[in-house]
Amino acid sequence: MKKQITIAALFSLFSGIASAHPGHGLAGHGLDSAYAGFMHPFTGWDHLLVMLAIGVWAAKLGGKARWQLPLTFVAIMATGAVLGLSGLNFAFAETAIAASVMAMGVLLMMSLPINKMMQLSITALFALFHGLAHGIELQSQSSLAALGGMLVATAMLHSLGLLMASQRVKMAHVLNNSFAWLLLLVGGYLLLG
Repeated sequence: MKKQITIAALFSLFSGIASAHPGHGLAGHGLDSAYAGFMHPFTGWDHLLVMLAIGVWAAKLGGKARWQLPLTFVAIMATGAVLGLSGLNFAFAETAIAASVMAMGVLLMMSLPINKMMQLSITALFALFHGLAHGIELQSQSSLAALGGMLVATAMLHSLGLLMASQRVKMAHVLNNSFAWLLLLVGGYLLLG
């Protein structure tokens, strides 16, 4: 248990307040390698929190959702990134991403009965916005290695979220509630900032 908490704490050290979306630039980050792409989701609260939240939500829902939601997110995020790389741009992507942070907080906090198709649709919509933002950022890089690194990091963050919500972790309930409040607060800050 201490090992799992230590790993989660170490992951949180990688995150910074810096936003990781269009208008904030990645050119200075050298996002032209798989390593740089891998590190990218750890450098923005919006990415880090939503990736973890998808894992927590999947664990909370249980059953097939434990693999369906993370897999859907990664697949649709990759699709969104390819669309962004090809030049598709969505003017309100930043707002949609900030809203996804808050929405995940609400979903984790309220335990609303949502059917499977709606769960997958919500996950896909959030993934699409995150993917578009990544793809737009990567336009100047045209690096599939960086995209691959981002997808691996995303899957790892989903797995960490699953672990955080595991019933084997004694503090799972308190951790989940605290995490939901953090999502709401950061999402509100991002929407207002």
